[in-house]
Formats: sequence, structure tokens, C-alpha cells
Amino acid sequence: MNKPIRDEGNKMSDLNEIENGEDTPPVVYLIMGRAWKEEDGEEEDGVPFHVMVTAPDDDGAVRRAVEALGEQGYADAALDQLGYITEVPEEEFFVQPYKDALAGNVSVITF
Repeated sequence: MNKPIRDEGNKMSDLNEIENGEDTPPVVYLIMGRAWKEEDGEEEDGVPFHVMVTAPDDDGAVRRAVEALGEQGYADAALDQLGYITEVPEEEFFVQPYKDALAGNVSVITF
């Protein structure tokens, strides 16, 4: 997923301007971090995760990601990186979560 991920802090409206105003598919945000089942968990107990989600802006993406993690039983999370994906990922493992995110779902991948 080298090329598709951008970590420039741009909002969805900025991306649409980058694309010269043409019709573009929704932006899929990729949020990476660690999550814990208990608040104030030990650093080494954190579960690495990726979340793929569509949202109108960065804040909405973070909000949807945190809600989805909470629904899966995580009480605390540290978000390490936020970027967005502009095309179908090359790695097969990430293709279906990307498609699910485009369909409006929140894809949570834990490692």
C-alpha cells in the first residue's frame, strides 16, 4: 500500500480539489493505532489495529473509528496515524475492508 496512502492531513474537500473537481469516489480514511480492552492498560498489551472508514472529514473519521472500536469491546485507544487511501490497495488482505468502507461500513482490522 505504498502509493495509495497519503498522510498529508488534508480533508476530503482538499482531496476533491486535488482531483480538479472531477467526480471522485468517497475518500477512505485509514487510521492506525493500538487499542486496549481496559482503560489505562499496559503499553505492551495494546492490540495494533487499522480502521478503514469513509467520513466527511478527519474528525468524523476518527469519531466513527473510536465508536467502532468501542463496539468491539475496546475501552481505550491510541491513534498513531491518520491518512487516506485514494485507490484500491495492492495487498489482497486490505481489498475487502476497503470495499466495505466504500459501502459505508467501518472496517476494523486487528493484528
